Amino acid sequence: MKASYITEEHEILRQSLRKFLEKEAYPYYDEWEKAGEVPRGFWRKLGEQGYLCPWLDEKYGGFGADFGYSVVINEEMEKVGTGLIGVGLHNDIVVPYLHAYGTEEQKQKWLPKCTTGECITAIAMTEPGAGSDLASIRTTAVENEKGFTLNGEKTFITNGIHADLVVVVCKTAPHASPAYKGISLMIVERDTPGFSRGRKLDKIGLNSQDTSELIFEDAAVSKDNLLGKKGEGFYYLMNQLQQERLIVGIGAIAACERMLELTVEYVKERKAFGKSIASFQNTQFKLAELQTEVEIGRTFLDRTIEAHMNGEDVVKEVSMSKWWTTDLVKKVAMECMHLHGGYGYMEEYEIARRFRDAPVTAIYAGSNEIMKTIIAKKMGLV
Repeated sequence: MKASYITEEHEILRQSLRKFLEKEAYPYYDEWEKAGEVPRGFWRKLGEQGYLCPWLDEKYGGFGADFGYSVVINEEMEKVGTGLIGVGLHNDIVVPYLHAYGTEEQKQKWLPKCTTGECITAIAMTEPGAGSDLASIRTTAVENEKGFTLNGEKTFITNGIHADLVVVVCKTAPHASPAYKGISLMIVERDTPGFSRGRKLDKIGLNSQDTSELIFEDAAVSKDNLLGKKGEGFYYLMNQLQQERLIVGIGAIAACERMLELTVEYVKERKAFGKSIASFQNTQFKLAELQTEVEIGRTFLDRTIEAHMNGEDVVKEVSMSKWWTTDLVKKVAMECMHLHGGYGYMEEYEIARRFRDAPVTAIYAGSNEIMKTIIAKKMGLV
């Protein structure tokens, strides 16, 4: 069933993007996985074709596209590989912070470069000792005459190596009570004195995604780089995290659909006991069950996307979609790899990579346990 928010213009975008990716991404993706990063040149090509932040106003380099364009771009990127999540993070997670809370001067300075690929963005929330519990972060920004002195360490940062601009979650009032009222957002530029990269992290999946540690040692941040108001950072995060979680769900369902496509093709071709394994009732039942669950997930996700596009409050539904789809992508990966037999465990088969990439989706953007806590609150149980 076609989603009601998808128009002919969205499908035209999908076809043009797919052709672009067939030329510029699919042939090189294995190289990017081995290299541990997507080259900056690919980002520039995305920008040249208008695939970076198309939702921005024309004066900032976009063309005022609706969220349906973001859905299509994220789905097509996921079909190449989950390691391309950095593009969705830039387009639909980080840049929206700049657009929503930045001053006009900040927007004019950075947003146009975000659409061309000159400026790659990241957001730094997680620390070695603080993940889902954002109020427990220890990175501090102490105000001085020129701006702020930033100290702390961040980890698991998507786009961490390539990022030219990082939205850093920090405490400008470390002793505030409750703690979340002391949180602010700082925009840290690549050449900021005292800002350095730590390790590029060696992950079991998402190998082409440049994930790293970020270190701030008396980093000198201008007062002009405060994003929004001091002490309002936690509220900004809560407002924007819903779209982030929606983006994760979009990727998860697209990955499920891709794995089913791969597996259906494989079982039709693979022979055992003189006939294709697709002819075995167990294979048919397994794939029929998975297809049903993915269709259910897709239907609920599309309904949630439509409500989000209409400006409705979908905190509960986004949380439901995020945990359901990311639990499902793990299940689909396991079952589809199993149906590939021994070949499913070989790196030359795409399903092996998909199996490695799937589990982390249930952790980032708020663990699935946090999603269930949010749902419980919305149900009046807490």
